Amino acid sequence: MLFGIDRLLAEPELRAPLKGRRVALLAHPASVTADLVHSLDALAALDDIQLTAAFGPQHGLRGDKQDNMVESPDFTDPVHGIPVFSLYGEVRRPTPAMMDSFDVILIDLQDLGCRIYTFVTTLLYILEAAAEHGKSVWVLDRPNPAGRPVEGLTLRTGWESFVGAGPMPMRHGLTLGEMGHWFIRHYGLDVDYRVVEMRGWQPEAAPGFGWPTDRLWVNPSPNAPNVNMARAYAGTVMLEGTTLSEGRGTTRPLELFGAPDIDARDVIAKMHALAPEWLAGCALREIWFEPTFHKHVGQLCHGVHIHAEGQFYDHHAFRPWRVQALGFKAIRALYPDYPLWRDFPYEYELGKLAIDVINGGPALREWVDDAAAQPVDLDALTRVDEAAWDAVRELGLY
Repeated sequence: MLFGIDRLLAEPELRAPLKGRRVALLAHPASVTADLVHSLDALAALDDIQLTAAFGPQHGLRGDKQDNMVESPDFTDPVHGIPVFSLYGEVRRPTPAMMDSFDVILIDLQDLGCRIYTFVTTLLYILEAAAEHGKSVWVLDRPNPAGRPVEGLTLRTGWESFVGAGPMPMRHGLTLGEMGHWFIRHYGLDVDYRVVEMRGWQPEAAPGFGWPTDRLWVNPSPNAPNVNMARAYAGTVMLEGTTLSEGRGTTRPLELFGAPDIDARDVIAKMHALAPEWLAGCALREIWFEPTFHKHVGQLCHGVHIHAEGQFYDHHAFRPWRVQALGFKAIRALYPDYPLWRDFPYEYELGKLAIDVINGGPALREWVDDAAAQPVDLDALTRVDEAAWDAVRELGLY
């Protein structure tokens, strides 16, 4: 199959509208061709492309910033001599001066198919700025490695943030190019937008189910090391709003959870007792780990590793958001007074619990903390949102 960048390079007729126009590129380390050439270098090598600027999202164009709320500076690219503007530094939205550096911006970002992954919000901010300044936006589309399944509560009005660009569920099932169409429709944006679509993507085909297995995985952000993480992320990202380790400081971040003061065997047993049907499509494995940085650094943690891979993976059955929610519920049942929720500014949102910012509202946390609330209660609430989003997709309203 061909990704958007591969088609743009291989098909001169696709590039024809760019001739004579100043072109910028928004990219990160996973913005590579099938031959692992970075998109910036590949585009710069073309005679009919005039590259005048580049942009980097959260974690930077070079992907060197390890954690959230660690900002990247602007710099001049040492090879191509063009300015590289940070959209996760002094600003999140491109400034007028940044917008004046190009006529068309190409966006080549590997997304993870999750609302909270901030590249989605950066796309929205670019679209809004392009509408204001009369610029063109092209998305060079890439696969959604989590595939087409939809899961999670819809972000509630008033809970918009840098990790919540609009009323979509946690796992949205769209590609970045499709998400751009949805943003334009939902927010009524008047912008010149086009998607260089992939050729041959089969999101329902085994064994990749969204990710073509003959394509190498390159980390789009430092803690996105493999497809298993991408599949689990719509659930494990919620750990960032808790005192539990999400595995940062280990080699398998955002695939596991644990802490020094829980018994993972008891947690797994309680999860199976509470809602075994929520654990379909994956395997839970007891694990011991010691983070080298971040939460519980240098402490031995007992945890749970979520395996959505190999013989255990069922693409249509696996529901990562429910798996992680069930993990929280099991811990709350086993340790009623456990200080589960982390109270700190999350993505610069003040006065709100991080878990609520992540979920786009307090409903998930309230369900966990309500001893009388059962899995069926969260299921009933969530299925309404999931069905509504599925209807949007089926009608092509993106």
